[in-house]
Amino acid sequence: MPEKDPHHLATDLGATVSLLMRQLRAVSHAGGLTASQRAAIARIDAGGPTTIAALARAEHVRPQSMRMTVGALEEQGILRRSPHPTDGRQVVFSFTEEGRRVLAETRQAKNNWLAVAIAERLDPAEQDTLAEATALLKRLIQE
Repeated sequence: MPEKDPHHLATDLGATVSLLMRQLRAVSHAGGLTASQRAAIARIDAGGPTTIAALARAEHVRPQSMRMTVGALEEQGILRRSPHPTDGRQVVFSFTEEGRRVLAETRQAKNNWLAVAIAERLDPAEQDTLAEATALLKRLIQE
């Protein structure tokens, strides 16, 4: 029976989620992207086109650091720059078609690996338990 002490459970859950995320990154096709690059494209995917300053604030990094991160993504053809719609001094970054393709392939690879792992390693009752645990995890992260 698993330990029910909240501190022990929190430690075990955090470590397990960390290992799961590492495995998902390993099976994705975006393995060549740095953690900073993955964070930047996740922000742009969630929030739409944005400036380097806004990305830097959101990721709690210096604008110079974010400029390097975004520059590398631009060089790889994942992001493109365009004029800011209301401030001519700024530019916004958004996905290129190649960027959208990379993002979709990455997500599909992760999802495929996880779906196969669930189907092959868990019996139907365990899959039901995982579905219940997923609902609980969603409740934990709601703000």
